[in-house]
Order: sequence, then structure tokens, then C-alpha cells
Amino acid sequence: MATLEFSSSLGNTAPPAGIANPTIVASLEDISKTYYMGALAVEVLHGVSLEFFAGDYISIMGPSGCGKSTLMNILGCLDQPTAGKYFLGNEDTSQMLDDELSTIRGARLGFIFQSYNLIQQLNVLENIEMPLFYQGYAAKQSNEIAMGLAERVGLGDRVDHKPFELSGGQQQRVAIARALAVDPLIILADEPTGNLDTKSGAEILKLFDELHGQGKTLIMVTHSDELAERSQRWVRLLDGRVESDDRRDS
Repeated sequence: MATLEFSSSLGNTAPPAGIANPTIVASLEDISKTYYMGALAVEVLHGVSLEFFAGDYISIMGPSGCGKSTLMNILGCLDQPTAGKYFLGNEDTSQMLDDELSTIRGARLGFIFQSYNLIQQLNVLENIEMPLFYQGYAAKQSNEIAMGLAERVGLGDRVDHKPFELSGGQQQRVAIARALAVDPLIILADEPTGNLDTKSGAEILKLFDELHGQGKTLIMVTHSDELAERSQRWVRLLDGRVESDDRRDS
């Protein structure tokens, strides 16, 4: 594996090179998260501040228990910080109610999970259409978008198949197409190749490279240095804090 080249260290918030007017699509301001179990308080994140730019391809890394999943849940509006602010686009999500979080999550975020999280009773096309259904798209428009995305991820000839009729790599392609359905501001991926064999994993990473090349913003949680090497920025957590924030030179 190639050696990663870094352009700066802790606290790097510089945008990707070559972008004249970079847009901040998300920002964390002094985020802390504490979980309470009876009288016991467990602080998982401690004053995390980060900015994410349009077109970034970021890997969030660190040992088990460092706060990666908690950070991803906050970025995905699946959980809220105990303190600090999280802006998605120009909206402060930190004080939003559950219904508001659900709305912004469905309209502005795409999720790709290690376990695919497909609905087994639905076929490929119907799984891709699900986010569009919740956003109120008309059936014809929803079908056209989903079909286009199925073809885009190489599954145009599998649209009538159920998830159990597909390989792991094909199921993850469905999940990627579903994540793209509403043209999200950010795509969030949690160990996206964790359940795949080497060949299928390489195909998914190639697809991620293509999405990044098309200007999509990707944030990926991974334990794997090999996966992280594909990205252009590496945020490393340790004990709930940002240990380093580095970017590739080119």
C-alpha cells in the first residue's frame, strides 16, 4: 500500500485544493456527547470541532471506542450532541426536534451501512425508491430516478431481484444507489466494505472514487488504512478527541 502523504496536522480546516470558492457543507463546533447510565456519565466526545467542504472525501479513523460511531451518528442527525453545535448546510441541527431531524436527514443525507440495511420484501428498484417515497416524489418521477441510479451502479438488469437474490457486492450497490436518490448534500458510509470479499470491496471503492470525481462529498468511517488511502483527508480520533486532521498534498 502506498504511503500516505499529509499536507498539515491537527486543526486542518483547509478546503480541497483547486476549489476557488469552497463551500462548507457541515461544521461541528465544540461538540461533546455524554451518555448517562443511571448515575454513571460516560463522555464519548470531548470538544470536537471540524469543517467539511463540498467535494471532500474524508476517512474518520481511530481505535475501537474512540468515538467514531458517535460522531457519525451526530453527522447523520441520528443523535444530538450534549453540548456544542452541528450545522448541516446553514441549518443548526443541535436543538432540532425528532421530526425536524428526520426531515433534514431524509432530504440532505445519504447513508451506506456495512450491513446494507435493505428491505428484504422489496426488489432493487423499490429499495432505491424508498427515500423518494418519503420525500413525496410522484411515482413516475421516482421510478425514473431509481431506474437511472440502478443503471448507474451496474444493476439495470437486476431491478426485479430481491436482496436475497443478490451478492453482497450487488446489495451494497443497491445501498449506494439508494443513498444517491435524493441527491444528498453528504454521503455517510460506515465500514462500507466490511462484509465484502476483496473483489467486491474493490468494486465498491472504485464506485466511491467515481462519486468523488463527480463532486460528491463522502465521509467514511473505517478501521482500514487500505480503505482510507483512497480518500483525500484523514480525521483521526483518540479518546473522543481529534488527534489529527490531515490532507493529501495532491
